[in-house]
Amino acid sequence: MKTIPDQISNIKEKLPDFTPTPPGLKAQASSHDLKARLDWGEPGLTIIDARDFETFAKSHITGAVPMPIYELVDRAQSSLEPIRDIYIYGENDEQTAEAANLLRAAGFRRVAELKGGIPAWKAIDGPIDGAVEHGNPGPDAYNVFSRLQHHAEAQKINK
Repeated sequence: MKTIPDQISNIKEKLPDFTPTPPGLKAQASSHDLKARLDWGEPGLTIIDARDFETFAKSHITGAVPMPIYELVDRAQSSLEPIRDIYIYGENDEQTAEAANLLRAAGFRRVAELKGGIPAWKAIDGPIDGAVEHGNPGPDAYNVFSRLQHHAEAQKINK
């Protein structure tokens, strides 16, 4: 009679390998590709927004770092490893391609151009941050007394 460890080992040999692997990096990635990678849980990647700081502040992919195209290479070289997986997007696909080519020329080997940028990301309900997305809080947004007073007045109206 076989021992339990021997039986387990025998069964494992008969089973196919079910170990899932994260989606691979493509030179031109869709929003679905990036979302699948983020949904993996431990993506090990950096998302770069190559647009200017003002545009970035208005709306950007959650977790993206701002590196405007005019300072992209210097900032990337000072903060990222050349073997890091990078997804980059810009104002349009042309700016995205230009930014990706700058990174590749600077020695970054794993760069994916995010096709469609912010509009494509929004189309698949990808998470977005920024002032335009969340709006600016009103002057009483953080005033507890004012909010409670407003709530009490609303309750009186509903009675």
